[in-house]
Amino acid sequence: MRDAKAAVSLEGIRKHFRRRDGTMVPAVDGIDLKVGEGEFVVLLGPSGCGKTTLLRCIAGLESPDEGAIRIHGQLHYASSERLDTSPDRRKLGMVFQSYALWPHMKVFSNVAYPLQVKRLPREQIASQVRDVLATVGVRELEEQYPGQLSGGQQQRMALARALVSGDGLLLFDEPLSNVDAKVREQLRYEIRRMQQDLGFAAIYVTHDQEEAMTMADRIAVLDRGRISQLGTAEEIYETPASRYV
Repeated sequence: MRDAKAAVSLEGIRKHFRRRDGTMVPAVDGIDLKVGEGEFVVLLGPSGCGKTTLLRCIAGLESPDEGAIRIHGQLHYASSERLDTSPDRRKLGMVFQSYALWPHMKVFSNVAYPLQVKRLPREQIASQVRDVLATVGVRELEEQYPGQLSGGQQQRMALARALVSGDGLLLFDEPLSNVDAKVREQLRYEIRRMQQDLGFAAIYVTHDQEEAMTMADRIAVLDRGRISQLGTAEEIYETPASRYV
């Protein structure tokens, strides 16, 4: 049941979607992948290659058709056992492309919500929220509403909420696609720095090759639901496994 060396372990994950004409399309087609504790893995590929679907399967937002998913060694999905735990039991944080912030809640309340759901003491919640807001550089904005923040500030706020809700694992679904180029470059550096400083494992979805090359410990290049190559940026750049890669 446990694999202490892996933050995430995927075995034979398959997910199909049905088109309007009734044909089945494989979005994820038999993926095996292990992400080590404290490792930063990027899922890289064009639109439609299956990277976001795979991320959503890990989070529990989509149910695969086949395979097994372990998070920190604990089995959370297994088609053979008809096991599929809910997202809130998977002990991970997720940063969405759209940020997914509650507009009627101030920064502090948005970030505090996952801790309130866990029924932690009020003093502990306040301390953790202010610490993480300081870590991502928006401590002074805790009384502002999301609509009063810039895109970069909203992204930092979403990252803070993911940090407090995750247990050593964060998932990123193209989190920088809605900010301008200068802010995007700065946030790349900050996300990577925080990941290294705090030691959490990360799975990061992007179609941006520069983003993948500058952030990842390893890159998984996806093509039509399969991993075409898995390796470091140097390995993939210098010795691509195929013309597609």
